[in-house]
Amino acid sequence: MDKFANKRFWEIDFLRGIAILLMIIFHALYDFNYFGGYNFNLHSGIWAYVGRASAIMFIFVVGISLTLSHSKATEMNIPKKEMYQKYIKRGARIFSWGLIITLITWLFLKDGVIVFGILHFIGLSVILVYPFLRLHKYNLLIGAGVILTGLYLGDLAFDFSWLIGLGFKPYGFSTLDYFPILPWFGIILIGIFAGNSLYPNYTRKIDIKDCTGFLPIRLFCMLGRRSLLIYLIHQPILIVLLYLMGFVDIGSLTQI
Repeated sequence: MDKFANKRFWEIDFLRGIAILLMIIFHALYDFNYFGGYNFNLHSGIWAYVGRASAIMFIFVVGISLTLSHSKATEMNIPKKEMYQKYIKRGARIFSWGLIITLITWLFLKDGVIVFGILHFIGLSVILVYPFLRLHKYNLLIGAGVILTGLYLGDLAFDFSWLIGLGFKPYGFSTLDYFPILPWFGIILIGIFAGNSLYPNYTRKIDIKDCTGFLPIRLFCMLGRRSLLIYLIHQPILIVLLYLMGFVDIGSLTQI
């Protein structure tokens, strides 16, 4: 059991760290637009790709990480009931942070309240994912189906709002952050497929040289290991920094 206690795969932390950095860059530009009155085009072109790439990479790594935690628990002979309870508690904790963000945006933003953002999505996905962790190659097919279904729903609008989290957007729906189950759960399933293929039984199938001795790599890994904390605090820090540098008008800060 002890051999798994501190074992980590540095490349997973590294990829998560890259995703976090891209997210911070994208959100900084968004803050320039929202608070400072700038006009960076974040809906098309390179910056749109940066924002989308950070989300896809991060969620894909979530799928791999869920596979690793499951295979680690299996190798440690943790009972299935205890394992599933752990997923429920972990998912509920992340979802709760999402609810706090919903409350904050509802209190301080004039529009675009986040009702089902990335933390809501990841929290619910951690709870829902357990039956899929042993499906291995079938997750690739199921994941593709989930993505295609979500892309189809993305062009539609409905006259009800109780399935927003699933991907059924009501007419006139607007939010600053939206990650519905359809299509994003498909990215997690593909990540699970990759995790089961590349890290069976909590072992790396392909030998990769440890590059954490290289400072930039080590810094990215550090970011990746603290991704939830960074996600929670990066926006307040960005806004304060922009204000101190004079890029944010004091009048716009009264909106938050």
